[in-house]
Amino acid sequence: MPLLEPKPGALRPRGISGPAPDRVPEHRAAGTPEPLRTELAELLGAEKVLWKVSDLVRYASDASPYRFVPQVVVIAEDIDDVSAVLSYAHGRQREVVFRAAGTSLNGQAQGEDILVDVRRHWAGVEVLDGGRRARIRPGTTVFRANAALARHGRVLGPDPASAIACTLGGVVANNASGMTAGTTRNSYRTLSSLTLALPGGTVVDTADPLADEELARAEPALCHGLMEIKAEIEADPSLVARIRAKYEIKNTTGYRLDAYLDGNTPVEILRGLMVGSEGTLGFIAEVVFDTLPLDRELCSALLFFPSLPAAAAAVPLFNEAGALAVELMDGNTLRASVSVAGVPADWADLPKDTTALLVEFRAPDEAGRDAHERRATRLLAGLDLVAPVASVTNAFTRDPRTIGGYWTARKAFVTAVGGARASGTTLITEDFAVPPSRLAEACEALLELQAEHGFDAAVAGHAAHGNLHFLLAFDAADPADVERYAAFMDAFCRLTVERFDGSLKAEHSTGRNMAPFLELEWGAKATELMWRTKRVVDPEGVLAPRILLDRDPQAHLRGLKTIPRVEAVADPCIECGFCEPTCPSQDLTTTPRQRIVLRREMTRQQPGSRVLDGLLDAYGYDAVDTCAVDSTCKLACPVGIDTGALMRDFRHRRHSAREERAAALAARRFRAVEAAARLAVATADKLADRLGDRLLEAVTGAARKAVRPELVPQWLPQIPGAAARRLPATRRVGAAAVYYPSCVNRIFGGPDGRPGPSLPEAVVAVSERAGKPVWIPRDVPGTCCATIWHSKGYDAGNRVMANRIVEAAWGWTAGGRLPLVVDASSCTLGIAHEVVPYLTEENRALHAELRIVDSVVWAAEELLPHLEIRRTVGSAVLHPTCSMRHLGDEAQLRAVAEACADEVVVPDDAGCCAFAGDRGMLHPELTASATAREAAAVRARPFDAHLSANRMCEVGMDRATGRGYYSVLLELEHATRL
Repeated sequence: MPLLEPKPGALRPRGISGPAPDRVPEHRAAGTPEPLRTELAELLGAEKVLWKVSDLVRYASDASPYRFVPQVVVIAEDIDDVSAVLSYAHGRQREVVFRAAGTSLNGQAQGEDILVDVRRHWAGVEVLDGGRRARIRPGTTVFRANAALARHGRVLGPDPASAIACTLGGVVANNASGMTAGTTRNSYRTLSSLTLALPGGTVVDTADPLADEELARAEPALCHGLMEIKAEIEADPSLVARIRAKYEIKNTTGYRLDAYLDGNTPVEILRGLMVGSEGTLGFIAEVVFDTLPLDRELCSALLFFPSLPAAAAAVPLFNEAGALAVELMDGNTLRASVSVAGVPADWADLPKDTTALLVEFRAPDEAGRDAHERRATRLLAGLDLVAPVASVTNAFTRDPRTIGGYWTARKAFVTAVGGARASGTTLITEDFAVPPSRLAEACEALLELQAEHGFDAAVAGHAAHGNLHFLLAFDAADPADVERYAAFMDAFCRLTVERFDGSLKAEHSTGRNMAPFLELEWGAKATELMWRTKRVVDPEGVLAPRILLDRDPQAHLRGLKTIPRVEAVADPCIECGFCEPTCPSQDLTTTPRQRIVLRREMTRQQPGSRVLDGLLDAYGYDAVDTCAVDSTCKLACPVGIDTGALMRDFRHRRHSAREERAAALAARRFRAVEAAARLAVATADKLADRLGDRLLEAVTGAARKAVRPELVPQWLPQIPGAAARRLPATRRVGAAAVYYPSCVNRIFGGPDGRPGPSLPEAVVAVSERAGKPVWIPRDVPGTCCATIWHSKGYDAGNRVMANRIVEAAWGWTAGGRLPLVVDASSCTLGIAHEVVPYLTEENRALHAELRIVDSVVWAAEELLPHLEIRRTVGSAVLHPTCSMRHLGDEAQLRAVAEACADEVVVPDDAGCCAFAGDRGMLHPELTASATAREAAAVRARPFDAHLSANRMCEVGMDRATGRGYYSVLLELEHATRL
């Protein structure tokens, strides 16, 4: 056992509220039962089978109001793994559910037996025919696919609000559409072909000319059954008419029965049926989409109306004028959106009934945009618009930033409103459609129904298509509140079907919460055809039972999840999953959502629970140690939940008083610590040259086992040598800025084998060349941005150094008269923002007067206009750091790089490298996992320069790619050198 183990029990929740009715029972504490665990491990390999109770719990939740704990989780790497699992399940009467992003809102990504993760190893985009088509793997997010297509001026048709997180497999499986897709640009209409694995293991590529012939040999009963259903439907003219009418508006309730009308062969029918089938008919292994033109000329407006019906009444006018999107947001939605960064604060004061329409026109050129704008502006004169707060303009704009802000508010509907719900309540997201001409009438009826059942729901949606969403919050632990919700659902479904002949699910797919109402909408005959379809394709009922079809009239009330209170920073989480694609540890251990999900399960348990003990045993490494605390999850979360901050707090809780005192002492004596660290790096570098890296790796490895891996870094061959003992000589007189070389650049030198100046020398040189000389104070050694202590949760040391650096900077900059230029992006972020909570009241006032400028911003905005570029490299690949994302400095990094290179590339999969100071040396596996996709893109072609803006991030990328990364400012110095 290591000498310095964390404080036992430090992570135990302080306010356990259990036992909750939906807690994981004690008999599940051992995780996956035998022989299931052993048999799957032997079949697939132990590394592909997740069996601990913590693994099962973290996969038990998705963005829906349901929670089902699987028996086992399988990480499938390829189609062979999927086929093996299906064959295994067939022989043992087991059930299989596929899960990718887990952003579905109706429980489609949850299973009670074998859950198969098809996100981790299933990403990839191949652009075809100059962008007119795209071959996409199912674990690829919509955002990632569109990033690849944008370079060709193309875009996918489906555009769900969760595009940053949802994957194409789920989009197709749910026929998700979004703001502009309607009924003509959705998956059903734009999917060219797909490759699927049927429940029996047969793999079908619908684009293969021989696909029908091969399917007939492999699955003759399936082919016969599909063609029999097709003939039966076509023989009933009234049924044909009913099916066609149902899809004139958005509809994802049940199976796509029009697939039988649109397809002429079993394979063609299967292609259509798979869209919206929610994983109940097969596994979608690959899709090929026909893409659409990316019209870049926009004009948009956010128009405010006195009421929901008034706004709805205006929708047809904009549809007739050619608007591509007409999005509705009611007063509850608008007020809740204030929590979203960039939304005007005065929206909080909007009157209760105020409703807004986000209207957007798109065109391929300026002439088309101008024509749209003229028509739209003429419409405004006849509308009953209101401007109840100062930020409301009720005018069309072309400004990309303003338009982006409008869409940010709209796309945050579920998460922002969900984050504002009462603590401890469960969120339900409903999604229905009516004929667009009856939208205003439906809005009035919905408001009346909500009032009758005591709900004050938020309403938003794709008004152009008659598609609205509304959110309800209730206490799933309170039987009376569940009954209230059940009564509302019964009334709502009857209203939608009987009064409006609408769709109970317009784009979120049937799911668990609408399966009991399927027959209400479709009638007995059509519903029975859906059941027959399921039996034909999946006769043993292996795939996703009870998700789309369920004869239990109370099925939508089964498995509702409670939301127990957790730490305040995480309590608003609705488990949407938007944070997951940006998380560095997503493919190694846990994601921000899963960290919160695990925490909630801990609070559901009662003291002494073996399940609680199992969760705590795993949480230290899986959640706390392998969090990079980069807080990019905060940027992705629409309500700004910073799970990284929570993990820092947990690190603090695990510290003993002795550790805290030692950290504070190191802060007070940092000048000596800095010198010792530089000496240690120099010594290690010499030893590595003489004895080789393996000996140092063995020595540090032994020390990590003896002391604690979280405290002793692992030696890595990519660690650079020591920096020079002395910083460049500069003069205070005439300086345009104070230059603060970060401690990492005072301890570690530049890239090995690269001739030229050090980073401090380069910053001094290029500033001088631009006529903007900088001054380095002599007492810089011994100071730090405090990030060392901040990231590890050493609060006492953090306070010491935070106050020291602010006091020093105040003096250096003459009370803020000169900017403080910092040469590492993480240190810029630390001094500019992260030190503030740890400052005394007096020093907080001083800090407010400081101007903290990242060196890349300094170079882009102050130096480049005055520099002559004398030479460039052919190509450069950039690694923007996560700190730059927080600071908003990525554009400046690109600007400096573009001055130095003829071609600049930022990989589509660029993200946080997770080196995080020394985290990459404490847990090298974290950086290896975080950088895998970006590194693959970098290694796929040669580059002349590999550039970033933080020394330790550069080390991390060195290790990941085998290429030498260095500061973009070193390249700028070389480009401008005489």
